[in-house]
Amino acid sequence: MKIKNAFFSLVLLFSLCNYGQNKAQNPIIFADVPDMSIIRVNDIYYMSSTTMHMNPGVPIMKSSDLVNWKIINYAYQTLEDDNDKLNLDNGKNDYGRGSWASSLNYHNGIYYVSTFSGTTGKTYIFSTKDIEKGPWKRTVLNNSYHDHSIFFDDDDGKVYMVWGAGKLQIVELKSDLSAVKEETKKVLIENASAPAGNNIMLQSEGSQLFKIKGKYYLFNIVWPKDGMRTVIIHRADKISGPWEGKVGLQDLGVAQGGLIDTPDGKWFSYLFRDFGGVGRIPYFVPVKWEKDWPILGENNKVPQNLDLPAGKGLIPGIVNSDDFNRKNNDPDLPLVWQWNHNPDNSLWSVKERKGFLRLKTGRIDSSFVQAKNTLTQRTFGPESTGTVLVEVSKMKEGDFAGLSLLQKEYGLIGVKAEKNAKKIVMIETLKDIPTEIESIPLTQNKVYFKAECNFKNKADEGQFFYSLDGKKWISIGKKIKLPYTLPHFMGYRFGLFNYATKNLGGFVDFDYFHIEDQISKNN
Repeated sequence: MKIKNAFFSLVLLFSLCNYGQNKAQNPIIFADVPDMSIIRVNDIYYMSSTTMHMNPGVPIMKSSDLVNWKIINYAYQTLEDDNDKLNLDNGKNDYGRGSWASSLNYHNGIYYVSTFSGTTGKTYIFSTKDIEKGPWKRTVLNNSYHDHSIFFDDDDGKVYMVWGAGKLQIVELKSDLSAVKEETKKVLIENASAPAGNNIMLQSEGSQLFKIKGKYYLFNIVWPKDGMRTVIIHRADKISGPWEGKVGLQDLGVAQGGLIDTPDGKWFSYLFRDFGGVGRIPYFVPVKWEKDWPILGENNKVPQNLDLPAGKGLIPGIVNSDDFNRKNNDPDLPLVWQWNHNPDNSLWSVKERKGFLRLKTGRIDSSFVQAKNTLTQRTFGPESTGTVLVEVSKMKEGDFAGLSLLQKEYGLIGVKAEKNAKKIVMIETLKDIPTEIESIPLTQNKVYFKAECNFKNKADEGQFFYSLDGKKWISIGKKIKLPYTLPHFMGYRFGLFNYATKNLGGFVDFDYFHIEDQISKNN
């Protein structure tokens, strides 16, 4: 079965995001990559993003053309180790929180990635001379600076942080970024939402600060009532102001981000769009300069085509198949994988059985969303399929293992071990209540599972299948809706899981996880 991996990878390289022959297409990435912060160092681009409760956290991506991206590192392995919410301990969790929007910078040979956490009430600054290999230095500020932007000003040599919602504040940092200078804290813009009017549902936030040709530009997102998410741009000759603001873009709800230029002088604004169950997906819009203002879009619209190289596929460096075969120097898990919350590293292995991911049980859990060690990857659009082969002979009474589509209203297919027998189960969750929709007796130790997602035109539908031989696929249960919910604040994730409800010591072995960019014709 593992031969399929090579075929799937080839399909991905020539399909999704390659709708045009020679030009890039929006969205640049049809998957959940929100809150981007992008820099260019010589002719290489780096991007950080938000993955909240997932670990490792704050993915760092690399590109040579602004279109084809690959995850090269994470800012941290775990945000904090001794925290019940982050650890899924004592019935607590941190869905939709963890760490939020990051700020990515490069200054005097050092890369800086900062983020903040409502969970811990702190701001974290990670720095390194080697963004791909590390190591990272970790600095902690004892305040959570919401949607902040760190800015190195070449005018006065100082380091600033801008943050807030509606009322934006600024403070100077010590030169080594180890602390804020409290005496310098002041209001930067009293009402940054004002350019979008008075009837505001979500106040301006998502600050990103830039300096271009001696002028300062501050990007924010705002959401007027009965309107759509909107880009707000402020401009000033001095960082202290006065600041002049205007609406930068109001189309398709594409907003929140900043500016990036290419070595040959092109300018783009990187932004994202809420797109239902698949999550918040990145868009680029061209930028022209008129009277020292960045003018976003084409005729104030987000274009489909971009003057950038065509995409090569769904970016296998962000989402990819895995056969769990590891060479001696390979990492245990490729960077496309993230754990749901902090993992227990004693309860999983890709070495105990060569070519397999083993998930072991180590405690009793009452629900799927509270279970540790669910291993996840992004779903993606317009269509995506995840397939696994799992061996279940070593499950204990009460164990439950399989393949999920993880969000608050999750669905899953798995094997339940109960009453000295096993059964295949499909579950749908509505209003926090998981319901067993269909079950089928299982009398063999290997079973194939498939989860399909349809995000075309925000259809947001999922369906599960099983196979006993890897050839004939049988649908189970029913199609389910895949709604984007704020409590989880994340696009749906494929998830490989195994947890105990009665006894400890069981385990399952996943032979592979394969992805495709299509779903069944009859789905």
